[in-house]
Amino acid sequence: MEQRKNPRFPVRFRSSFTSLNIVGGDGNITDLSLRGCRVESHTAVRTGTSLELRAHVSEDEPPLKVQEAVVRWCRAQQFGLEFVTLEPEEWARLQHTVTQLELHPYQKEPAKDPSEAA
Repeated sequence: MEQRKNPRFPVRFRSSFTSLNIVGGDGNITDLSLRGCRVESHTAVRTGTSLELRAHVSEDEPPLKVQEAVVRWCRAQQFGLEFVTLEPEEWARLQHTVTQLELHPYQKEPAKDPSEAA
């Protein structure tokens, strides 16, 4: 069994991805590490495809942009990405995000039911 070099953290971040003339779509990042992530999406991708990924890790900031991420596996509306190229500022943001996940595990506020509004 392969041992991961970087810990993965369960998250639920909106994301979008594109690849020149091959595929584009959106989904949710459900696992995140310094080296990659798992994406749930209805868009089919192929192993080996290079994508640009935008991850909405905070409502207060623009999406985190991974210039190049390579699809390492895909199955049942999920795929795994390995991060290959990030700008230095984006790399720093990713490191900060993962550090915060280590300190404070991610918990998404449940959506409020509009019928419960006072």
